[in-house]
Amino acid sequence: MSRLGLIDYGMGNLHSVQRGFERLGASVQTVHGAEEMEGCTALVLPGVGAFDPAMERLRQGGLATAISSWCAAGRPLLGICLGLQLLFEASDEGTAAGLGLLKGRVRALPRHPDQPIPHMGWAPLIPSSPSPLLPADAPESWVYFVHSYAADPSDGACNTALVGFGDTAVTAAVWQGAIGACQFHPEKSGPHGEAILRRWLAWLGRL
Repeated sequence: MSRLGLIDYGMGNLHSVQRGFERLGASVQTVHGAEEMEGCTALVLPGVGAFDPAMERLRQGGLATAISSWCAAGRPLLGICLGLQLLFEASDEGTAAGLGLLKGRVRALPRHPDQPIPHMGWAPLIPSSPSPLLPADAPESWVYFVHSYAADPSDGACNTALVGFGDTAVTAAVWQGAIGACQFHPEKSGPHGEAILRRWLAWLGRL
């Protein structure tokens, strides 16, 4: 059974994420510091709110350094919503440096006359590079979004899914090495979100 470390830095929707994983049979423990990561199979970085306050809290608690060390060792991490954005180098939302685990910048969603911001509601994923989250044979997935910013990776190959926004498409999920992340909320996305989390847990079980 996978033992997941759910990172608590005061800005995550921990309850719904924890319940989502526990429904799938995973063991979840809350992590506040590096010492609590010991014995975990993987980390989950959730997030709701703004980029700069989130990074400040991660740095104040020593979690930024601990997460970076974890990923440098090739250990698995899944980011959710703001947790995806924090993995990148910087964001249009503020001035703080991100974790820099993935190269690129988080950018404000483009203005479009027929597309309100924030982007909120259900939308289908557009498959990009296959990954354990979205393999090549994965069925169409409709998932739930709430965001005003989207990652712009330096290497587009790390995009495993996009989502349509106005007359363009933006990052919906990424995968690189042992790091995966979803801009949408899989824990709030019904059976399709559950299937994505199941695939990630199955991948962990094969490591």
